[in-house]
Amino acid sequence: MSQPNVTIVVSPRERFSFTQQNLESIYAHTAIPFSLIYVDGGSPANIQRYLMAQAQVKGFKLIRTEQYLAPNQARNLAIPHVNTRYLLFIDNDVVVSPGWLDHLLQCAEETGAAIVCPLTCIGKELHQTIHLAGGEARILEEETEKGIKRKVHEKHYFVNRPVADVRDQLQRQQCEFAEFHCMLVQADVFRQVGLLDEGLLSTREHIDFCLSVTQAGGTVFCEPASVVTYVPELQFNLADLSFFLLRWSDAWEIASLEHFSHKWNLSQKDRYFKKRYERLGHRRHKAFLKPLLRRLTLGRHSPKLEQWAITIERSLNRWISDRHAKHLINSQIPHQVLNFERSEPVPEKVLSFEC
Repeated sequence: MSQPNVTIVVSPRERFSFTQQNLESIYAHTAIPFSLIYVDGGSPANIQRYLMAQAQVKGFKLIRTEQYLAPNQARNLAIPHVNTRYLLFIDNDVVVSPGWLDHLLQCAEETGAAIVCPLTCIGKELHQTIHLAGGEARILEEETEKGIKRKVHEKHYFVNRPVADVRDQLQRQQCEFAEFHCMLVQADVFRQVGLLDEGLLSTREHIDFCLSVTQAGGTVFCEPASVVTYVPELQFNLADLSFFLLRWSDAWEIASLEHFSHKWNLSQKDRYFKKRYERLGHRRHKAFLKPLLRRLTLGRHSPKLEQWAITIERSLNRWISDRHAKHLINSQIPHQVLNFERSEPVPEKVLSFEC
């Protein structure tokens, strides 16, 4: 078998319960050689056992931490272990389709793109509804009476459109941003721009990275011949809920928005930021709180009850994020790195501890 040209890095996005479907999809639909690094950020015991077993059978590198990780923290743990020309980030709640990786690599080779994203769909009905087909993301400057004002321009192409309705309009094109649901990157990019920014805990990390790459002279392409689907479905179990509520906590989102605005010299009074502050907690309320209330009230809608529940949930959410912060000491994250080679018998213990 020829040497892999790409390393797939799988990391948790917001839950753990889709781990098996995600990993099986990658191995079932990827025909070309690849290396794989799986970053396991504090998954529950059953998921940890599954990943350990799969790492031994399939021979991939498994990096484990005992605490939850912000997405960029997880990705950064893997980057130093990559020794291939390309690195592909993919979240653990994504299903891929046949030929997905071939098309991404072909696009990168033919265009020289620093970043390539697939046609990313969303929903339980796989590969049917578009979530992202590339988009625009840039910093605009305009003169005002008070001086130069900088603001973000962001636009998603074909968002929420059925693939069947726009199939003839989908073609390879240069764009300005991709998302970390699935993103192919030339590994040399990190020698130019450094590791991913861990100050972005829960949002704007994809825009930040693409802006940095573009600023360094790299290009971004979308290759719709490659199709993947992000499957959002929160399970009501302790592990999924606790990670999800931290991942989309007010504390993490506010910190991310403040960091992003300061880094790129943007005013938080701009509509771009105001809109996001107004929607703080909407992911938690849509995926967790409102479905829970519907269960408890047998489907009856009570605005007063909902508002009361949101107030209680926000207090709980502050406790969750504060508790997590107290468990983190310094910026370094202790983690275990387990290496398994499929071609050799699995030793009793192949484990190194890194800090």
